[in-house]
Amino acid sequence: MYLLWIMLGFLPLYIITIVKSPDIWDRLLGISLLSVKVVVIMIIVASYYETSYILDIAIACTLLNFVFIIFSSHFLRERKKGGGKT
Repeated sequence: MYLLWIMLGFLPLYIITIVKSPDIWDRLLGISLLSVKVVVIMIIVASYYETSYILDIAIACTLLNFVFIIFSSHFLRERKKGGGKT
């Protein structure tokens, strides 16, 4: 359970990184790191309480995070180029 408290202790650092970073790519990286740590915390809690449905939620959160990062980075790259196909 000590690992859980260590992970919870680092969460404010990622939130500060998201809020204070000057570049949008750093913010996107901070969001990705924050969501990975939340999923790791969910896995630790699921293994501690021996529940499988929390693991299912963690897998779903991981997939949603992956899709969010891919789509947002693609959107930001296209926006930086000067527009889309229109």
